[in-house]
Parts: sequence; structure tokens; C-alpha cells
Amino acid sequence: MPDELNAAITWLDEPVRLRDDGPLAGRTLLVKDLIDTAGIRTTYGSRIYADHVPTRTAPAAQALLDAGAVLVGKANLHEFAWGTTSQNEWYGTVRNPTHPGRTAGGSSGGNAAALAAGLCDLGLGTDTGCSVRLPSACCGTVGLKTSWGLVPTDGVYPLCPTLDTVGPMARTVADVALMWSVLAARPVPEPRLDGLTVGLLRQAPAVDALERPPACDSAEAHVARLESLGARVVEADVPDPDGDTWAVFFHEAASSHVATFPARADEYGENVRRKLELAQPSLDPARAADAYGAIERWRRFRPDVDLYVSPVLAGELPAEDCDELSERLTLSEFSRPFNLLGWAALAIGDLQLIAPPDETVLAAGLAWERG
Repeated sequence: MPDELNAAITWLDEPVRLRDDGPLAGRTLLVKDLIDTAGIRTTYGSRIYADHVPTRTAPAAQALLDAGAVLVGKANLHEFAWGTTSQNEWYGTVRNPTHPGRTAGGSSGGNAAALAAGLCDLGLGTDTGCSVRLPSACCGTVGLKTSWGLVPTDGVYPLCPTLDTVGPMARTVADVALMWSVLAARPVPEPRLDGLTVGLLRQAPAVDALERPPACDSAEAHVARLESLGARVVEADVPDPDGDTWAVFFHEAASSHVATFPARADEYGENVRRKLELAQPSLDPARAADAYGAIERWRRFRPDVDLYVSPVLAGELPAEDCDELSERLTLSEFSRPFNLLGWAALAIGDLQLIAPPDETVLAAGLAWERG
């Protein structure tokens, strides 16, 4: 398939179709190349695994195929899913069809770009700190970060297991909700915003014991429509964790690569190699222990609103050739707290709906889409 966007690492000459019926029958599916597919090259966006062919399909991908989806390829991504721009030294930078010259977001950028360009109907991505939602915001598509632990991550190359999630991506909330129903083995929720209390989140919580990021008022543009759909919108906040959580990410990311880094450091792209160098001191479990405790305590927080509304992006889209290391924290500041909390979060373009249960954000998103 012609792919000037570098949206996929592999397009299949013979799409994989297991059945002609089912809830996803005939819908073309692009699976992020971090997710194993039996008999199909799965590179994890890396040079090290360039010729890797798994013998087993990850359960999440298998569930979609069993529901009738037709696998057409494997989506390009930031190397090992550790990045916010889908710049890839080995397979090329994913290009944004909606905002040419601007980043497509990462790490599931190939999925979002392909969806925006009409190259597939459905996408299966992963989200550890922003990686489903950020590309959806950048490319104007829809993506769900599922609540932690709901969808199995077996057969997915780990980045940070305490935060890793698998999530559906599409052009509509309805399609995302249908995919979620298959992945979670739960019914699609009924659309609902009427009667819900929605917290307007202007400032993201800090996750690193430093100052909070600056406030962003862009979600206020959605208040009038939320209220017209029956929601009550109030000012709200999410408290900061009581300690620095960042060490967990570095500790687990370094552990995920201990077999190949630093032994094969020269086979990593410069961007991820630099991050792994920074992460090496966190391999000491004692350095991560306090951070694990802070996450555990933070996950006990229960909001006094039904859901939150926030932006996904706190600023302008950077150029596709930007310095990812200098942009990554700003690009993910409204996303990564909810991986740490383990909550669900739905991106409808740059609109983010957030709540502990998946059903709440999907019901709200379906009501928003239906109008």
C-alpha cells in the first residue's frame, strides 16, 4: 500500500481474516508493531528486533481478529514505544496527515496517522504515558487509554508494566467503544452526560515532586457544549502524589531492556539510548521503593466528580523534526498522571475525558459524539 506517511512498518500482502462475521466483521485493523502477531514480523520499532517473527498473537490483538477484524499491517511507532513524536531512526518519522509538518505524536503515531488518512478503519495501540491519546489529539482521531489491568498486555513488549495499557483507536467514539467491548468482554455503555458532574481540570498534577506544570485553559472551550448535553461543570483538581513517582518509570524501563542494554547500546537509536543511559541508576530497587509507595497511595484517591475534562495537549504542536527530548514532558503533562493513577482516559481529538472507570468516559464520549 502506498504509505507516504510512514504510518506502517509492515503492510500485509495477504490480510489476516479469521471470520466473515462478528461485531468487527470486515473492519480493517492496523496493530502497533509493539504487539506480537503470529507469523508476522514484529519489530517493536527497533533495529534489534528487525527480523523478529513471533509464534503467538497477543491476546488483545487475537480478540479483535476473533471478532471479525481484518489485520492489514503493523503500525510504525517511536522505538520501543518510548517517545512522544514517533520519530524513528530505523523506520522513518511518522508524518501527520491532518497537520502536515507537525508531529503525529507518539508513541502510537502510526496508528493515528493511518486512521486520519483513511488507510485503515481501526487501530490497536498502547499507552504508558500518553501514547494512544497524544497521537489521537495530534491527528484529530479518537483513542482510549483503558484503565490499568483491564486489557491484557501479554505479548506486548513492556515499557513500564506498572503503567502499560493497551487501547483501541479509531475515527469515532462509537468504533472505539465497540473495540473496547470486544477487548474488555463488556457491553458498550449507553451514552450519558446528562446529570453527571464534570470537573474542569485546568492544571495537571505534578508527578515528580517538582512544581506543577503551568495552567492551561483550553478545555474551557468545551464547557458550553457539555452543559448543553446536561452535564454540570465545576472547577476541580487532582491532588499531587505525596512523593516522586518518576523513579518507577525509569526503574521498569531499564529492567525491560536489561538483556540488550548496555550490551547492545549501539543498536539503539540516539533518542532511546539517551533515555536508557539516564535510567540506569534507577535499576537499584531501593531507589524505586519510595516511588512505588507513592503510586500505591495515590491510586487510593477517589474524585468527588463523575469525570474530568482537560486538554490532551497543553500547547502548540511541535514540528515533526523537533527535539523530542526537550518536548516530551510538555507534550505528556496532561496525560501521564492518569497512567500513574491507573484511570481510563478518552481522547476525542484534543478533548480528554478522564475517570477511574472505562464505562464512564465511554458513555460521556458517546453522548458528546451523538450530540
